[in-house]
Amino acid sequence: MKEEMLALILAGGQGTRLGALTSTVAKPAVQFGGRYRIIDFALSNCANSGIKNVGVITQYEPLELNAHVGNGSAWGLDGINSGVTILQPYSATEGNKWFEGTSHAIYQNIGYIDKLDPDYVLILSGDHIYKMDYDDMLHAHKDSQANLTVAVMDVPIEEASRFGIMNTDTSNRIVEFEEKPENPKSTKASMGIYIFNWKELRQILESGEKNQIDMSDFGKNVIPTYLEAGERVYAYEFSGYWKDVGTIESLHEANMEYISPENELDSRDRSWKIYSHNEIAPPNFISDTAKVRDSLVVDGAIVAGSVKHSIISTNAQIHETAEVEDSFIMTNCIIEPGAVVKNAIIGEGSRIGTNVKIIGTKKEIAVVGYKEKVGLEDEDR
Repeated sequence: MKEEMLALILAGGQGTRLGALTSTVAKPAVQFGGRYRIIDFALSNCANSGIKNVGVITQYEPLELNAHVGNGSAWGLDGINSGVTILQPYSATEGNKWFEGTSHAIYQNIGYIDKLDPDYVLILSGDHIYKMDYDDMLHAHKDSQANLTVAVMDVPIEEASRFGIMNTDTSNRIVEFEEKPENPKSTKASMGIYIFNWKELRQILESGEKNQIDMSDFGKNVIPTYLEAGERVYAYEFSGYWKDVGTIESLHEANMEYISPENELDSRDRSWKIYSHNEIAPPNFISDTAKVRDSLVVDGAIVAGSVKHSIISTNAQIHETAEVEDSFIMTNCIIEPGAVVKNAIIGEGSRIGTNVKIIGTKKEIAVVGYKEKVGLEDEDR
């Protein structure tokens, strides 16, 4: 059946800035908030916005991500005329179809897109924390008769040089795009969220491939091509909570912000739920020796030590006399007696030995990677 708008989530990035946390999993599969993975926010936004079909484009370490997304049932995207499709690189008679950039990943999946025959394609990143109604953005795209709409948000001028900046006229039409400018002319930063008219984007991508013109990246190649051709490119201004959690510090900051019941993300809003594929676990247990303050403790967790302003994820264990403060403890972690964890992220399945200290600072967060064993004797590993 013909689709009005198809969503495509770019989820194949390695996420090298997250260091040990992405050594064995793709960045969109990294855990967040005790019971979610980062990609849950883009998928939930699609479900809440009424988008019926979503393609998830993966490449780097896809096993954990593929298992988590499944057929999309956790997000209600497994109906007769809806679904989630995992799109991975593949071999063909003309060679391997590896994805060489954001827009190149779309080009390599033209066959999938054509089967659904959408009027519009919504391009999303799988590694941002936010809530957005994409239907509102589509209405703005139609109202302005745009060929391309770019979601933007206002950022402090001192941070603008870290982003792709969109300079607009009084009607919000984009007249210039600057990639991480030293002296930005505006504070409208691209969020990496785009709505394209599919037929036009398809033509540009195929023309680039045919004429050997580099069209591998949206920011570096495709958007400048649209602007140079005089196409109608508009900015859609977003004013809600949005966080690019591409670094250890930003991931830690977002998790610490999430602890507050008044956090801007407002994930407790029942009208816009954040869905996830969660492991079934028993209720959490807080022992008589535990001291828990200003923290989130998820199902299956056992807490017998001290926890302050932290997130304790599913099935994690904080043993007696252990101390956890300003930290994000992922699923299935064990913090043994006397261990101290402060200003840290402890990767899923890790174990911190007795009396071990993992202490970071606000500016330099301590990290323990996936299934690491710290301070344990060989026979305990």
